[in-house]
Amino acid sequence: MSLMFQPLVKYADFEGRARRSEYWLFTLFLWIVGLVALVLIAAAAAGDESGGAAGGVIILVALASLAVFLPSLAVTIRRLHDIDKSGWWILIGLLPLVGGLILFIFSVMDGTRGPNRFGPDPKAREPYVARTEVHHYHHGAALADPAADTQA
Repeated sequence: MSLMFQPLVKYADFEGRARRSEYWLFTLFLWIVGLVALVLIAAAAAGDESGGAAGGVIILVALASLAVFLPSLAVTIRRLHDIDKSGWWILIGLLPLVGGLILFIFSVMDGTRGPNRFGPDPKAREPYVARTEVHHYHHGAALADPAADTQA
């Protein structure tokens, strides 16, 4: 649950990396707040014919949207950092149709294993290490006697 509010704690921190769970839990929080705001606006508009109450709620929603703009931007950039992409990749979201899809794909990708140029792995995993040994036995093949191969 603390990951959901981590972007609010790191309000305008554009450095480092953000795990998928931090990004998506904050996104879920924003969707829930947005849904509640819509319900409040609809209730205020339905109960007040002059529209004054709805206008007040809309102003509060606009102020809340401004308050979460920087944390939302920061967590998205830190999410891009986690997959070893520059924060400038966020601008691809401005492309009609495909930009949002590309950002969505980036947001669901697993982060770079181990440290990258933006900082340590938030999951504290070790980087992949290339294995140097070669395996000569495939799919359960019987082990052969190496001496028998030289006699043939």
